[in-house]
Amino acid sequence: MRILGIDPGSISTGYGLIEESAERRGTFTSICHGEIRPRAGLPLPERLLALSDGLEQVISEYGPDIMSIESIFFAKNARSSIILGQARAVPLLLAAGKSMSVYEYAPRMVKLAITGHGGATKAQVQKMAGSLLNIKDMPGADASDALALALCHCFRSSEGLSRRPPGRNTKKSWRSISIEKAR
Repeated sequence: MRILGIDPGSISTGYGLIEESAERRGTFTSICHGEIRPRAGLPLPERLLALSDGLEQVISEYGPDIMSIESIFFAKNARSSIILGQARAVPLLLAAGKSMSVYEYAPRMVKLAITGHGGATKAQVQKMAGSLLNIKDMPGADASDALALALCHCFRSSEGLSRRPPGRNTKKSWRSISIEKAR
């Protein structure tokens, strides 16, 4: 199963495609990753078109099964939120056109899934994503976030993919222990 992570933005959109090893569950390979950066100064419709063209090329070439995209978060600047929403629409439309399943994850959820801490910094997420995917030269922040989104889906989904990264603590939470004792 191939999962395409998308970190949307009108200035830079990160993408990261991973695949779980069929032989070793919980082992992931980065197929491709990068950032689509439309030329500076282009009007918004042309930036969205460049984003669409770049993502269409990745989707057509590698044929992902699932898209994992960052969900909308509340921003202080309404104009920025609207533009981000428009940039998010591009990969969502492409996924719908290719009949791909789409899953959305909040930034905090991604950080928690990858590093074990919902308040992790971008550098911590970047380092852990690189470690999990055995990438020596990590890409830019947006591509790293996209890879983290793809990994987050693997760790959080119920579609038969791995539920947690290898080597992570498998102790039960205090909530599950309390529920088990109550039964």
